[in-house]
Amino acid sequence: MESGAGKHWTEEEVKALLSVWSEKNIRKQLHGTLRNKGIFIYIAKRLQELGVCRDWKQCRAKYKNLKYEYRTVKYAHNSGDVTKSMKFFHDLDAILRYQPVTQLAPEENGRCPATEPQPNTSPTAESKQ
Repeated sequence: MESGAGKHWTEEEVKALLSVWSEKNIRKQLHGTLRNKGIFIYIAKRLQELGVCRDWKQCRAKYKNLKYEYRTVKYAHNSGDVTKSMKFFHDLDAILRYQPVTQLAPEENGRCPATEPQPNTSPTAESKQ
């Protein structure tokens, strides 16, 4: 199968990407990771095992596009517009719904722990004392 940068993904290719993406260790590594080239190289290798010939850049681009489209449809649904839809929405919802939200919960006094000044607790400071 020939694949180029502009070649559209087939339904089977997207399903294969979603099956690899849905694995717990892949989801964990992708969540909150900014430098993720290595993860997408691994995903591309896994897809090759499944008969999908895509490079890591194509996998990352498709991943980003699917996430963007999912968020757009999800926002529309939450706003009351149920006319927007996408082909793999339910699959993506199952994958993305369980990602932990990285928010700081305010403490009882109304301040966030991250904004509090922290004492110097580096190992070098402790060993000098």
